[in-house]
Amino acid sequence: MNKLTIIGNLTRDPETRTVSTGNTVCSFTVAVNRRRASQNANQPEADFFRVSAWDKLGENCQRFLAKGRKVAVVGPVSVSSYEAKEGGTRFTLEVRAEDVEFLSTRQDEQGNPAPSAAPVASTGGAVKKDTGFTEVDDEDLPF
Repeated sequence: MNKLTIIGNLTRDPETRTVSTGNTVCSFTVAVNRRRASQNANQPEADFFRVSAWDKLGENCQRFLAKGRKVAVVGPVSVSSYEAKEGGTRFTLEVRAEDVEFLSTRQDEQGNPAPSAAPVASTGGAVKKDTGFTEVDDEDLPF
């Protein structure tokens, strides 16, 4: 089975083009930071994956993604090589996206922290935050 899952940030805005068959493909690059410590603490190590998203998925990527946005991509990976301008062979990894999760919020993009929930009640000095759930006492349960 060839399926890769990566989580990282876009290195540039996505580019969309239409191929000769009439299908659309959206291409972008995702930088994935390595977990191991780098010898140079100021420059974290990263791997770069080219991603291609086709048809409707590609259209959504073009619409909602931009440089710096965090994404999760799932799909098969392939390796290709090319000759660099300065000589030598370079290898690149490309993921054909089957699923793309947009992990950044619009507030993340604007540099604003997500708003915290407002306190709704105080019990015994502890402040409860509104999480969208209603607190239920065990004694109220019918079973």
